[in-house]
Amino acid sequence: MPRDTLTGSRIRERRIAQEMKQADLARAAGISASYLNLIEHNKRRIGGKLLLDLAEALGVEPTHLSEGAGAALIAGLREAASDLPESGAELDRTDEFAGRFPGWAAVLVATRARVTQLERSVEVLSDRMTHDPNLAASLHEMLSTVTAIRSAASILAEPGEIDPDWQARFHRNIYEDSARLAETARGLVTYLEADNAQATETGTPQEEMDSALEKAAHHVPELETELQAGEAVSAALARLGRGLSSSARALLRGWLERYAQDAAALPMAVLREALGRAGPDPLALSGLTGAEPVRVMRRLAAMPPEVLPDPVGLAICDGSGVLSYRKPLPDFPMPRFGAACPLWPLYKALNRPHVYLAGDLVQLGRSGTAIRAEAQALPVGPLVANAEPLYEAHMLVRPAPGHGADKAPQEVGLTCRVCPRDACPGRREPSILSSR
Repeated sequence: MPRDTLTGSRIRERRIAQEMKQADLARAAGISASYLNLIEHNKRRIGGKLLLDLAEALGVEPTHLSEGAGAALIAGLREAASDLPESGAELDRTDEFAGRFPGWAAVLVATRARVTQLERSVEVLSDRMTHDPNLAASLHEMLSTVTAIRSAASILAEPGEIDPDWQARFHRNIYEDSARLAETARGLVTYLEADNAQATETGTPQEEMDSALEKAAHHVPELETELQAGEAVSAALARLGRGLSSSARALLRGWLERYAQDAAALPMAVLREALGRAGPDPLALSGLTGAEPVRVMRRLAAMPPEVLPDPVGLAICDGSGVLSYRKPLPDFPMPRFGAACPLWPLYKALNRPHVYLAGDLVQLGRSGTAIRAEAQALPVGPLVANAEPLYEAHMLVRPAPGHGADKAPQEVGLTCRVCPRDACPGRREPSILSSR
């Protein structure tokens, strides 16, 4: 139902909410009750002075009656419905619902946003609890210290006399171990209470580099200039690597050097011109520019927002399946630790080197938005005679074009730990979101 035909419904809802009789509202607006009845049932269009008079009588702004719910509220309701397609929500009446019950619509949209935020918090915490090296080291230290204290205490509790010197030594060991246990516990509590930014700063070198690249939006202007590659890399490393550990700076330098090589082989001006002809399709852009598809993927992931109409994400993994680079999308997050869903084309590409894979995906538990994923695995380094090559896989993700799809998007997860699918041939561990 078009939005401008719902004015009467909004007038009726406002009147009933204020416990006002139809005759009283009609009298205040200077019209008959029968005419107001036609308006409230959307059988008469109104505007101008009559709309102003009715709004004044109801004590609301005229726009609340004529325009109803905002576009953002309606879009939020549609996103909520797409999260549960099996619910059978009447999408053709979304505008009517938002217009007649804007308060309830706002509650539903806010609840959906909160659920989404909590799900993502669960994903982060699950990754952290499962793979965080600092947490594992702290817990190991605590268990070792508790074991040492218990061993010393059990000796002191045994019957019989203990040499005073040995007794004093055991007492001293228990005191020192207890102090170390208290210090470890304080450090663990401080770490767990830290926000995500602090946790990242104290994480692995890979996390440090990911954080630095995220702050830079994965775009490095210094490497897009005509400066010598070595000078540009050093300048970028000095800016982005401030405060990073030496290991993280080493990882960042390697990433910047590859970025510089990609920028030299496929300058932004060339890529921008090709984008205008082919759009963000890596295979088509490869044909226009002569650059291999995985290089095009990396260049697309490094483009600023004004170059690309829609954002793109990129995941890179080595032969072990662990992500060595991650640029997620809001509708396609990527795990901070370990490997992702084994159903991703990223991992299928490792089993089919050189083959270019493309298809639409939808990540379970997300908005239901289809994502186009394109992946390819290529050898790393020069080929050596009689030696098996090592492979690296790239997967670019972007909003699906929305046309030409010959089958429904494939359902994939984020990681097994937070995937709601009960039956999956690739499951590695039980899910905390399982319905069973």
